[in-house]
Formats: sequence, C-alpha cells, structure tokens
Amino acid sequence: MSEGIDAYIKKKFEVPDVDIRTYSPLTLAYIGDGVFDLVIRSVVVGKGNTRPNQLHHRTSQIVKAHTQAVIIQYLEPMLTEEEADIYRRGRNAKSATMAKNATMADYRKATGLEALVGYLYLTDRFDRLVSLIKEAADGLHLRL
Repeated sequence: MSEGIDAYIKKKFEVPDVDIRTYSPLTLAYIGDGVFDLVIRSVVVGKGNTRPNQLHHRTSQIVKAHTQAVIIQYLEPMLTEEEADIYRRGRNAKSATMAKNATMADYRKATGLEALVGYLYLTDRFDRLVSLIKEAADGLHLRL
C-alpha cells in the first residue's frame, strides 16, 4: 500500500476523488475527530494489554476538548502557514453543538485541532499528523 490510508479506503470502496478544499471545516473536524481518537487509542493499546476501562480512561483524558485545546496551543507556533489557516478555519466554524464538560473556547480550539488532523489525514500527510501529536505528547508530558 504505497498511497495513504484514505486513498486506499476510497479506492477499495470506489469512492470518487473530491477536492478537499471544498470541504467545510466541520467536515474536516468530523473525520479528524475519528483519526485523532484512532492515533491515541493505537498508542494507548500499544503500551500494553490492560483492562478496557483503563484503556478508555487513559484515552478519554487525551481526546477530551480541554486537552485538545492545550495540545493545539502548544503546537500553534510549529504549524506551517497552511496548517495554521486550516486550524483557524476550524476554530472559527460555527457548530450547532458543544461538547459536554467543555468551555466554548476549549471546544472551538479542539474543533480547530480536529479540522487540522482531518486535513492532514485527507491530504495523505499522516507522517506530519503523527509527528505533531508526538511532539505535543512529549512536550506536554501527556500520559498516554
């Protein structure tokens, strides 16, 4: 599999190519939410077999809006101009919903992070995506 995972999935399911520049920031955040969760779950599970409730607890501490807001604040100075623009578009998007147990500011920053993750995933920049998450995990001493 030489292409990215998104391209591979689309090819297998015969999904036509779409210019992702036409996607709304909330669409990018939608896919980014799942991808971010998958990366964190992969790391947590990779650290050792343990009870599912412990896996869930460790994962949920990272994927919640507040932690995502802290992560993007840490990463923002490291983003390229293009990445920063995608983040801002996601952060400024007006969502009809809001996360439980999150401030509006944290929720918007988290949405921006998820939009960036979705964009990197859909543009087959998985290496950059994982590198940013690793940088934040190391720099913020996140317990994965």
